[in-house]
Amino acid sequence: MLAKAPVPGQVKTRLEPALGPAGAAQLAERLLRRTIRTACASGLGVVELCTAPAPDHPAWRRLNLPPGLAWSAQADGDLGARLAAVAERAQATGTHLVLLGMDCPGLDVHHLQVAAAQLAHHEAALIPSLDGGYVLLALSRFAPSLFSAIPWSTDAVCGITRERLRTLGWSWGEQSPLADIDEPADLARLPLGLRAHLGTCHGHRFTPTATATRAHQGPARQPAGGDPGAQ
Repeated sequence: MLAKAPVPGQVKTRLEPALGPAGAAQLAERLLRRTIRTACASGLGVVELCTAPAPDHPAWRRLNLPPGLAWSAQADGDLGARLAAVAERAQATGTHLVLLGMDCPGLDVHHLQVAAAQLAHHEAALIPSLDGGYVLLALSRFAPSLFSAIPWSTDAVCGITRERLRTLGWSWGEQSPLADIDEPADLARLPLGLRAHLGTCHGHRFTPTATATRAHQGPARQPAGGDPGAQ
């Protein structure tokens, strides 16, 4: 899992118009904790948190995350370079890899277990996001082309990834798309437990009804691809 520390003003900044910096950071922390719990409950193996800033930063120490996590610092470069570094390291040890985004509250244990099982018959497994990216990419092999020259944060991410898999001659399993939480309109999809007390700091207040109305009308934005760990 690639994740940014939930520091106000540095994470989930696209949600700040609805939640304010503190509310956006609070939601990022809740999503982070939920994803970690899901990964740990899946029973698939080592759960590694690849962080920015590095794991020894005070922002991480204050969170008191579950024991037993493996920790590493994210590599330099764009999202593709950071994902490739993790995937290449896993390949070097012969380990299957499941890359997770932090922005998908609908991702559950079953999704992870299905993706891992698909690697018994395929080189890769995907869960697309509704906005054209992906929320999960599982790999039994590594190829740099899956991460290079990808227009991250656009609705072309998943389509290009599929085309790269075809070019490699790989097969892949694919589950139904899930929703990322990236923009204010996406907040309508938040489970009630994650909504509580969000955005009440610094004069911001999240109103589910208003957000749901905007989502129904369609967000006035270019769809953004779901980037694992890009918050």
